Amino acid sequence: MSRRSEHEEALASLLEVSRTPEGRAALSDELANALDLLPVSSSRTLLLRLRLLRNLLAGDELNQVTFVHLSGPAIVASSALSSPSVAPDVARAALQALGNAALAGEYHRAAVWDALFPGALRELAGVKDAGVLDPLCMVLDTCCSGEGGRGRLEELCHDELGLPILVEVVNSASQVEHKEEWIEWLLFKVCVEEQKFQTLFAALCSTNDAECSGGEEYNAKHAFLLGTLAKCLTNHPKEVTVSDSFALDVFDVYKHAAEAVDFTRRGSSPLPTGCPAIDVLGYSLQLLRDICAWESPSSETQGPVDSLLQTGLVKRLLKYLGELEPPSTIRKSMARGQGDNQPALADGKVCPYIGYRRDIVAIIANCLHGRKEVQDEIRQLNGIMLLLQQCVVDEENPYLREWGLLAVKNLLEGNVENQKEVSELEMQEPVITPEIANIGLKVEIDKETGRPKLVNTP
Repeated sequence: MSRRSEHEEALASLLEVSRTPEGRAALSDELANALDLLPVSSSRTLLLRLRLLRNLLAGDELNQVTFVHLSGPAIVASSALSSPSVAPDVARAALQALGNAALAGEYHRAAVWDALFPGALRELAGVKDAGVLDPLCMVLDTCCSGEGGRGRLEELCHDELGLPILVEVVNSASQVEHKEEWIEWLLFKVCVEEQKFQTLFAALCSTNDAECSGGEEYNAKHAFLLGTLAKCLTNHPKEVTVSDSFALDVFDVYKHAAEAVDFTRRGSSPLPTGCPAIDVLGYSLQLLRDICAWESPSSETQGPVDSLLQTGLVKRLLKYLGELEPPSTIRKSMARGQGDNQPALADGKVCPYIGYRRDIVAIIANCLHGRKEVQDEIRQLNGIMLLLQQCVVDEENPYLREWGLLAVKNLLEGNVENQKEVSELEMQEPVITPEIANIGLKVEIDKETGRPKLVNTP
């Protein structure tokens, strides 16, 4: 057996022992030895020693303190980056070791940050491997948390030093379709808590970015960022804080995306569609939906939905909803009821992805909840009929009927004026469908506009 094989077997045995708390405590003396030998290790033994350090640093307070005292963070970082091209397995093991050390407290987080920021972090962020991105985001999020974390978060958001790291993280993650929670927490912290959404979003499309050439305003990185933020807010609404500025920034993105998307081409898939502009449009809508449902922990302060309402959110959403062709159920009913005299709806826009109409209705439903001023605004904008039209099954919009019914419930609840307007709807040659008949409504065709509307059944 060669000497190298003996070393590898010995390290493999130590790795096995280090899997338990008792084993890690018994191997405390091995930590210094592993650090000493890291710089002169072959590629195979380097990986084994980094994994050994990772295990030794997992929750063992003595080993974590010793690691920092022996300048372990700097040694591990330089050893992991010693090769011209960073091996993903090596980078992953190094970041896992540093992450375990950072979890021990502020003293350890500061040491890890000093060893990595900014150069090593940017190099590691460029490794296109999901197994590397998760521990990298864990290290970044951990170092930017707790005592001292705010200062490091500000460094990470620095235009020249830290922002390129975040851009590289998003770029790599979008390419490998990384979906773990650490990146959600990190990006939400940067974009919302530190209010750097606009800065990061703009940085994802530089002037030399090939994806943004040829008039294309959005790329896969923009879609990934918005999709990640939307997922975090959907899954953890009570664990995050949403600021007014972030809500308004997302609304601005939606408005711009709505101008960039082609609404003459019917979408055939839900999000993500693979088209950056459509995905940006959809994820910004999903963010707005959850922002409008988010409740501030402090009942004394207004929520971000109030700021959105003041900037014309409902009016714009009603405009976009009104420009769409009717839902599929109503279109079929119109065809059956009108025969050869079916009115033309050539000017109607179509849904660019499956669920677009539903997402708009969901936002309106959330805005209506407990807000008489929104109820009145929709009536004054002649939007009651439009919302009633959404209380049907639509093949292109799963759960549209449920969101439509919720919107109408919120629209009428406690509002005498709205209830009166609905009760006074005139009936003109109705077209009845099972879905809407079951809720006491029927479809009529407006003879002047050729568009459908819903009325009460007698």
